[in-house]
Amino acid sequence: MTKIFLDDLALHQVRRFNRMLAHLPRFRVANRIAPLLIQALLRVSQIGADGRLKRRGIRVEQRVAEADGLRVPVRVLRPAGPIRGVVLDIHGGGWVIGNPRLDDALNAALVTACAVAVVSVDYRLVPRAPLQAAMDDCLAAARWLLAGGIPDFDGLPMFILGESAGAHLAATVLLRIKDKPGPQPCFDGAVLYYGVYDLGGTARVHRAGPETLVLDGPGMVDALRMLTPHCSDIERRAPPRSPLYGDLGGLPPALMFGAQRDPLCDDTTRMAARWLEVAEVELHVLPEAPHGFIRFPTPLATVTLARTHAWIRERIAQLQGVAA
Repeated sequence: MTKIFLDDLALHQVRRFNRMLAHLPRFRVANRIAPLLIQALLRVSQIGADGRLKRRGIRVEQRVAEADGLRVPVRVLRPAGPIRGVVLDIHGGGWVIGNPRLDDALNAALVTACAVAVVSVDYRLVPRAPLQAAMDDCLAAARWLLAGGIPDFDGLPMFILGESAGAHLAATVLLRIKDKPGPQPCFDGAVLYYGVYDLGGTARVHRAGPETLVLDGPGMVDALRMLTPHCSDIERRAPPRSPLYGDLGGLPPALMFGAQRDPLCDDTTRMAARWLEVAEVELHVLPEAPHGFIRFPTPLATVTLARTHAWIRERIAQLQGVAA
């Protein structure tokens, strides 16, 4: 395990922000109405999103991925210049809220820093659809993209990226992409931020208390159970639903980030340990970091996103045999 260095001043800023988080409401999924309301408010806040990206020189396209009998909307961000690689982005939001525009700021920075195109998946959300539908949508989008769904991306390095619930869905895609017999196109790397890889809940998730930042600690296990209401905890842990227990053979190199103050940290460290048995893994557990830290105005986000950009540039350079 590696750690990104933070000096005393940076850690002070993080701790000060955490004290503010401690006074804010935690994200909780307790019923079907709250996610619908939050989603509606989110969409209102995103009015004018395409125009903001275009003013930064980023082209926006809406496409439909078609594979496995499904039609899945995707949002494509392109740089103004040549494209060196492609990133399939799967947004977070606890599987119950979010859409591709949720990641616009992060993806715009990725486009600019790495000269990549980003394809974001607009998968179906729980509870309006079952968790399996979200998994199937993400898999269909991945298969479509890898099979040349956007012809001018053919031959470019391909990466998959996910945050939180998106990291879970990205991991399920990587496990399932190998299901079809015979050689299959695959991703060249994965970037996963503080994902959920055990839907039965690790011991740390089961112990999470009211002091947990961002997430509602005492409600985490119940929230996971609401995702698959007809399953036992044993069934929830069956792969690919819980990627931690799947066959990881053939997975690509990965860059993984965990958050020290996140009850889901054990998901990341355990997944990284298993992944390391089959492929290269660069793991960072950020000190004092809460869940969702790449979205907060602290040095944690700055150093983490900078490392992600550098890692993707390095991987593209290795694959193309050129300087990063």
